[in-house]
Amino acid sequence: MERHTEIVRQWRILLTLEGRARGLTLAEAQDVAGEGVSERTIRRDLDALTQAGFPIEAVKRDGKTAFTLNRDVFKGVAAAGFSLSELCALYLSRTVLSAVTGGPFQDSLASAFDKLYEALPPSLWKFIESLPDALGAKEHSSRPFAGSSSKAVDTLMSAILGRRRVRMRYHSFSSKKLKDYIVEPYRLAYAQGGLYLQAFVPDYAEMRTFAVQRIEQAVALEESFSPVADSPADVFPHSLGAFSGTPETVVVEFNAAEAPYVRERQWHASQAIEERADGRIRLTLNVVLDWELQAWVMGFGPAARVITPQAFADRILESLEEARATYLRTL
Repeated sequence: MERHTEIVRQWRILLTLEGRARGLTLAEAQDVAGEGVSERTIRRDLDALTQAGFPIEAVKRDGKTAFTLNRDVFKGVAAAGFSLSELCALYLSRTVLSAVTGGPFQDSLASAFDKLYEALPPSLWKFIESLPDALGAKEHSSRPFAGSSSKAVDTLMSAILGRRRVRMRYHSFSSKKLKDYIVEPYRLAYAQGGLYLQAFVPDYAEMRTFAVQRIEQAVALEESFSPVADSPADVFPHSLGAFSGTPETVVVEFNAAEAPYVRERQWHASQAIEERADGRIRLTLNVVLDWELQAWVMGFGPAARVITPQAFADRILESLEEARATYLRTL
């Protein structure tokens, strides 16, 4: 814990030095470091940063000694539009980015961070990497296998940017067979740990969503297309998961024990909460009645009950009865 506090304190001083061209006096650095930090500790922190490779220089300012960060070392980074703090923050966020992207972007992400690493002297990165693991990320538990999707992603991105049609061979779960499509690709969308293609299908005259990992082959054609539909500003805006459709008003009641947990989160942009007697709450959503919503409600067990629509409540009851019957058969 002591080492954790030391590194964080030095990180604060470093970022403040970067933002102040006139530098910091020892007293000002003490204010930045926090209450109870001695001048001797500040001097030790500045020495540690200097030994790590950060060009900290002592200058005279209004008759007092001030410490400044020599920005000449970071000219290459600044020319690329990055400040030191931005570059370091991006580098430290690699854990989150790796957890979110993975799959077809993993190699590209690793290459990008290699280039960031080369932008500054190795000695500086040693200090940055010594920062405590204050930020972690768990990879999405249900991330699909990437398969051959890396090549498909490159093809689709080029076709999207070039407004070119794509001939695609796709494994359809609904028909349980491979199907060939000609599509007009609009967007690649990330949701629920997976990558999806939102495309207009001329044969069906409608927008459809395809899971990228189930695309076995994608070939960009010479045929160009003009957009005939507007892709939504947000990704799957009416779903708790990765589904499209017409939203409906859904009201779910939660018991008093579960209410604090539900109340502290934003489950969807449309949500509204109504306080009920005995600590119960009713959550109203305007969403698609898809499988993700059903799984979410059922995940609360007896703590949640669908009030409306009745057809959705009946669907959940039917699923619960089927699950009960399955378990009874195994006893």
